[in-house]
Amino acid sequence: MDADDLDYRTRTLTGCIPPTLVAKLLERGHEQEVEFQAGRAEWFCAQEWARLLGQRDCQDQALEVLAPYVALKWWPAVQGQAELLEDWGRAEEAIALARPYAEAGDRLALEFLGRLLARHGRSGEAFALLRTGVRDWFLARCLVDVAEAAGLDDEAAALLEVRLDATEPACDDPDCGNLRREPFNVIDLLATIRERQGRTDEAIALLRTRETTSVNNRDQLAELLARHDRITELRAYAASDDHGHGVQRLAEVLEERGDVDGAVAALRAFGAAKGMWQVIAPLSDLLSRNGRGDEAITVVRAFADGPNGAEDWIVDMLCTLYADHDRPREGLAFLDALKARNGGREDWDFFRMRLPLMAECGLLDEAVEQARAHPEGDSPYADWALSEVLSDAGRTEEAVALLERHPRENSHRLADRLIDLGRIEDAVRVLQRTWPKPPVPVFDGSYSTEPPF
Repeated sequence: MDADDLDYRTRTLTGCIPPTLVAKLLERGHEQEVEFQAGRAEWFCAQEWARLLGQRDCQDQALEVLAPYVALKWWPAVQGQAELLEDWGRAEEAIALARPYAEAGDRLALEFLGRLLARHGRSGEAFALLRTGVRDWFLARCLVDVAEAAGLDDEAAALLEVRLDATEPACDDPDCGNLRREPFNVIDLLATIRERQGRTDEAIALLRTRETTSVNNRDQLAELLARHDRITELRAYAASDDHGHGVQRLAEVLEERGDVDGAVAALRAFGAAKGMWQVIAPLSDLLSRNGRGDEAITVVRAFADGPNGAEDWIVDMLCTLYADHDRPREGLAFLDALKARNGGREDWDFFRMRLPLMAECGLLDEAVEQARAHPEGDSPYADWALSEVLSDAGRTEEAVALLERHPRENSHRLADRLIDLGRIEDAVRVLQRTWPKPPVPVFDGSYSTEPPF
């Protein structure tokens, strides 16, 4: 095994058996195949097989499975072994295994060791280990987490205040209002500590100074206000937040309290004031979740019929609603009308939405015929979409034949279908086939003035 090659294959999930298919092999009773592949540089097989051996009280055998990977000094393998040792009650061995990598400066190892130490009553040691990495957002977040268990919130806050005071302009342009903070999440982290200390008003004031308000569609200020039952302030914030994440949190709180009508009204009011783009999806989900699917269809259909509303994700949402509520023919009628509005032209992104609707109407053969006649019908993504519909209808052999036309682009889906057919060797062969790596672009010092930039 070569560590660089192993790392590339597992990061990109190319030339290897991915975790989802390892799980599927085990579910279908193919343990021997997983065990065999674990010894052939298939990391995800080795990881899962070692876990199973540990559950069967075969810890020494499990460590033997991982040993060749750990010998490469490849961090994912080291972490995997350390996690197993911890699960087996051998935390000190796990700490000793991870420590050299953390001390060498590997940020992933630092974060892992810090949390590992904290979980086993050594939070102070974890804090000391991490404090020098406070300028790194990833390590700073871990530092704040372990500070709570260590009783060192004041010390962590002091470190973060120094970093906040070091905020500086992002560039020399006097017209640029952007600021550079290291770590970039220093305000969020300091607010977390202030809330833990019971200084909620200070936490709120801090969060109101942020430039970026949401991470992964969650807004920390909205979450804080909800936790402390400050609903009046949450309503005011939701009305001022252009992203819609504040009003989404407000709607969640109202729904949790049984006020579904209030949640719907809040999302509708935001949509009326600032546009439905940010809240159409949560509003549709809210209505569907509460047995108001027809209303959800009406809301999304009205938006899709409006100016610039027929974006692919909106139309996909609408067609899914039609399918989920046993109204596939209405979905097809909408797509027909949309196609007519576009002068008879229908890109694949919209055509593919027809396939499950036609299948529900008993028109799968017609769907296959139309898909193959589409201008993009020979593309890998077209084969994937059509194969899904065929598989759902129990026509797996046909799905496999389609996917085999583009084995590189559809390798995971093809292998998945082959496993369904019991063709395990063929599935593994497809997954382990290697393709040339894409070239790494080399910067020659010049910048293009032509799009894409």
